[in-house]
Amino acid sequence: MQGVIAAVPTAIDASGVPQRVPFIEHCQWALDNGCDGLNILGSTGEANSISNHNRKTIMEWAAADLDVSRLMVGTGTPSLEDTITLTKHADDLGYGIALVLPPYYYKPVSDEGLFAWYAALEQALSGRKIEIYFYNFPQMTGIEIPVSVIAALAESSPKRFTGIKDSSGNLEYCRAVLAVAPALKVFPSSETSLGDADESGFAGCISATVNITAPLCAEVWAERHSPNVQTLKKIGEQRTDITKAGLVPAIKYLVGERSGNRLWQTCLPPFMTTPKATAERLISKLSQN
Repeated sequence: MQGVIAAVPTAIDASGVPQRVPFIEHCQWALDNGCDGLNILGSTGEANSISNHNRKTIMEWAAADLDVSRLMVGTGTPSLEDTITLTKHADDLGYGIALVLPPYYYKPVSDEGLFAWYAALEQALSGRKIEIYFYNFPQMTGIEIPVSVIAALAESSPKRFTGIKDSSGNLEYCRAVLAVAPALKVFPSSETSLGDADESGFAGCISATVNITAPLCAEVWAERHSPNVQTLKKIGEQRTDITKAGLVPAIKYLVGERSGNRLWQTCLPPFMTTPKATAERLISKLSQN
């Protein structure tokens, strides 16, 4: 797994029920238009607002209808038992990688506690092939996974703990992880980091806005030894415009515009549908970029 990875949204109806056909259509569009892989049921996919039953169902749809070798799936929850159950289900379906948040409810959490939690997950997965990527998102979880903990886990179980998605926006953190665990695949969460990928040793990016910027990102990744500065600038401007409009609802709105399916405008609370004026401004901004 490397390159341009879209953290895809989840299509739901007005009752909050996930919808297979539009979800798979968008996933396939992303794979056909510049994405090397997809992260399903991440933050962009509203996974932490979706029941475990529906998360399993969405995993099953994607594994059945898409190339599972190009997928990773979010299975992290504050509950170790639920995380183990979801990760085992992903392994049963043929997923190669699970993206796992730290247990984010009880704080502060000690380094020893974090190590023990991830180690217990590893022990429960004994005999299974699925690999674990850490998911560092301190703005949401309130926990920055210490670099020392990542290094210790990667050293203790190098075939299990093989990568990290970092959504902190701190590329120095990413570089610090690589410095102590150079075998890990490190994915920053912004495609603007693709300009640094070759020099810093990043494996690519896992990003929400790649759902929109994928064709441009594919160009940069293909030329990462000498990326086009103007293309990177355009990607950065589009990412900024989308983020300012409210990242997840805006992504879903734009996917709806691209696909012609207005069902995509529906979000699970606490997210709200993108207001009409905001959507119109966003479309205007993107057309200028």
